[in-house]
Amino acid sequence: MRVGFAGLGRMGTPMARNLVHAGFDVTLWNRSPDKAMALAGTLGCAVADTPRALSDAAEVVVTMLADDPASESVHAGLFTGTARTYVEMGTMSPDHIRWLCDAAPPGTRIIDAPVSGATQAASDGALLIMAGCDAATADPLRPVFDVLGRQTICLGSPGAGAVMKLAVNALIHGINQTLAEAMTLAEAAGIDTAQAFDVIENSAACAPMLKYRRPLYLDEAAHDVTFTVALARKDMDVTAALAATLGTAMPQGAVTRDILTRAEAAGYGARDMAAILPYMRKDHP
Repeated sequence: MRVGFAGLGRMGTPMARNLVHAGFDVTLWNRSPDKAMALAGTLGCAVADTPRALSDAAEVVVTMLADDPASESVHAGLFTGTARTYVEMGTMSPDHIRWLCDAAPPGTRIIDAPVSGATQAASDGALLIMAGCDAATADPLRPVFDVLGRQTICLGSPGAGAVMKLAVNALIHGINQTLAEAMTLAEAAGIDTAQAFDVIENSAACAPMLKYRRPLYLDEAAHDVTFTVALARKDMDVTAALAATLGTAMPQGAVTRDILTRAEAAGYGARDMAAILPYMRKDHP
């Protein structure tokens, strides 16, 4: 299968690498051409000069882009090419998925298939894929999905993957915020930071993300960024807009969004979302 891959950020790079290593005929494109050229040089795969050229080189185009505007810009070029299956795996709004479906050429298949899992899961091919389609639609793409993820859950219709990803991320960002509050409470009472985390990690409250993100919570500055505060704030903005459209209440989500917004304004935007812990220690009023 000829696969085009656009978007070589923290998640996209290991995903593209896994597809090449699995034997797919992969062509890369990235808004920063040097990044695509460097990765292609190590993998021995092709690079497209434009989104249209990427589409022309592929049967299936996978995109891992940051937000709705980036995806809209890239797909406007992709849709002038010849590929007829497009899989958007970034965190997008349901409105954007509808735009993709409406803007796509006749006979084109659009699948929103966002993923859950951090950069290590992307490297390990262990992502959870939330596909906005039925199982029959996903079947031709199973070889791709099975390389990228440990499980694919088909949610029935376009946009459902995007909604579920926002729901999952709202929970993740809420856990991140609550962890920061619990840790600062324990620390304020004189409990050692690592011991406090030991207790939380072994308690009924521990989520898997707390275990694999432990090093970041204990020493965020000493580790590579996996997911920025700015991206978390973006997620919560999109989620809040969706909740308003659907008429659902998200009071805890509103608090999480507010803290992320304040932290970003205080200069934490490019730091890992684990930086909410030092933000709560030092800067939160």
